[in-house]
Amino acid sequence: MRGSKKAEPGTYHAIRCEYNGYAYDSKFEAQVSMELDFRLKAKDIKAWDRQFVVELRNPKTGQLLRRHKVDFRIHHHDGNFELLEVKGFETRDWRMVRDEIEVLWLPEHLEYRYTATK
Repeated sequence: MRGSKKAEPGTYHAIRCEYNGYAYDSKFEAQVSMELDFRLKAKDIKAWDRQFVVELRNPKTGQLLRRHKVDFRIHHHDGNFELLEVKGFETRDWRMVRDEIEVLWLPEHLEYRYTATK
């Protein structure tokens, strides 16, 4: 971490951390970012993005229900994508968002899969 202040715990006692010039909500999330960099250098994956926005819409009206930022989007060599959430533990709110993504968003985006790492 940069600066002279001691890191303050964020939500759920996660310690915010910086890696490669980017601020992450937790040390675990920064560690996953580092692992994705290693996978990229090893040519295991094609690319990756942080904070990929998923718009969840009502399937009947098209009305926007919520926007959710998934921690990472991984580009695989076969042209498919993986949405990766980094969770220290599951919360009721996250389970609700996960279910909405799986029911409302993924069926319209067949080239994607959604995973979580704990």
